[in-house]
Amino acid sequence: MPDDTAEALAARLRMAFDLCELGESMRRAQLRREYPDATDEEIEALLVTWLQTRPGAEHGDSWGRPISWPPARS
Repeated sequence: MPDDTAEALAARLRMAFDLCELGESMRRAQLRREYPDATDEEIEALLVTWLQTRPGAEHGDSWGRPISWPPARS
């Protein structure tokens, strides 16, 4: 039976944030290898560009079809 207590949910959320941070640090390391002469600012810009344009991120990291926001009122 899953543990859905507030403490367990908070621990899972913290783990998700930690994994996200780890993934970004791994991508930064890869970018540093690919662009050894780049400044820290250039690496950050490359990371942000990658986060916004990687496959699956074109419309954000959600599932479903993209819609305009806020939704149009009928």
